[in-house]
Amino acid sequence: MIQESLLDTLLLDEGGSIVLLIMDGLGDTATAETGWRTPLEAAATPNLDELVKEAACGRAIPVSPGITPGSGPGHLALFGYDPITSEIGRGVLEAAGVDMEITPRDVCARANFATYDERGIITDRRAGRIPTEKCRELVAELAAASRMSRTSSSSSRPVWGIGSSPSCAATASTAS
Repeated sequence: MIQESLLDTLLLDEGGSIVLLIMDGLGDTATAETGWRTPLEAAATPNLDELVKEAACGRAIPVSPGITPGSGPGHLALFGYDPITSEIGRGVLEAAGVDMEITPRDVCARANFATYDERGIITDRRAGRIPTEKCRELVAELAAASRMSRTSSSSSRPVWGIGSSPSCAATASTAS
């Protein structure tokens, strides 16, 4: 991780605003179908092309060379936390992202609705990216049969909370 004394020499206090665009999960493999280009290289990206003309762009190694972190540790590192010593699970990150009240005694789990075939094999880990409203309906049905609070952080990714905090005893807010 970057030493704080080094950061002090790099930081500029000039006011203004920034956009930190994290293109998580963008890496992919070049294939014959794309002319041996990655999907990003093959894609039409006029908006990104315009954005980078005015931007300071770069790449980051969020944890350490040779370590490919999951989204949770990667995002923590981008915001200055050491992902080796500041371990946090995806469920807690998702719950915090939709303002679900949680306490140290709670358990939060991020889930995906998925589609499976007649053999029980998952064929789509995001259930076709079901609409957020449908996700809310499904989560409400599941929560009615359990003691879990619920919130939907995106169309196919509900967050479940089990525990003692008020939002884990009642319906939590939902977000698109």
